[in-house]
Amino acid sequence: MLHYAVVFLVIALIAAVLGFGGLAAGAAGIAKLLFVVFLIMAVIGFAANLLRGRKP
Repeated sequence: MLHYAVVFLVIALIAAVLGFGGLAAGAAGIAKLLFVVFLIMAVIGFAANLLRGRKP
């Protein structure tokens, strides 16, 4: 998931340099969304790992 966020970020940067403002804004929005979803899933995964590791 983080890979796709980085890909959309690169697409947004390239589009912004070339002057495609609408496409850059859309790609940046998708990149932000994917990054937030990645962070939420990472926190849930870390919490689940901690809870699972403490059981005897």
